[in-house]
Amino acid sequence: MEFYAEEGKESDHNCSTLILPALSIGNVGQLAVDLLISSLKAEKIGYLDDPNILPCVGNDAYWPSPPGDLTLPLEAYQSSSSALSLVQQRSPVVKGMMVEYAKNLANFVASNGKKHVIILSSLDFGRWHSIDVSSGLQIFYLSTTNMDGTDEDCEKLGWHRLQEYNPSQRMWKYLNNLAEGGSTMEEDLLFEDLGDEDYYPSLPFAALFSCLKVIQNLCFGL
Repeated sequence: MEFYAEEGKESDHNCSTLILPALSIGNVGQLAVDLLISSLKAEKIGYLDDPNILPCVGNDAYWPSPPGDLTLPLEAYQSSSSALSLVQQRSPVVKGMMVEYAKNLANFVASNGKKHVIILSSLDFGRWHSIDVSSGLQIFYLSTTNMDGTDEDCEKLGWHRLQEYNPSQRMWKYLNNLAEGGSTMEEDLLFEDLGDEDYYPSLPFAALFSCLKVIQNLCFGL
């Protein structure tokens, strides 16, 4: 993954918290990042190039009358007043290359001195039968602060850890193994049917979470 700066722009090292989306149901993560970029009046500082992201191009997304500036698949923004960096992803990952993309992103994050990463995603409404929704606030998280995914700071915000996260479950262990440079999936996992417990680790956020967990403090909000 390579970063290309806009002419005359440079990264502010004080913007040490990075927010980015994981592709998900309803593009919720991407829409949330769009809202943050717009409301914070974040400045575009460049774009990222990764071979595992499908190419696309569009018009500027934030002006009521787009001026003709090109929008690319992975764009980098920053808000110095909020000490935030943001990456917006506008096209999907090449099929079968999610883990490789996640590894490249994790290495980029580490080499650019980001201290915290927040990944925004969403879940299928049909999965809510297995999640406690009695609290009213439907924000769930996973964090690398503790092995079980809990984080005291997230709990203070009224968020709840994703109940079905189990780091000892086979697919989470497999993702962690890949993130640490392990081998590809074993034959018995390739061919046996995946169960309900394999749903969460099959989603894009899980690969990002696992790869960033190896090198970075990550708070993940759903």
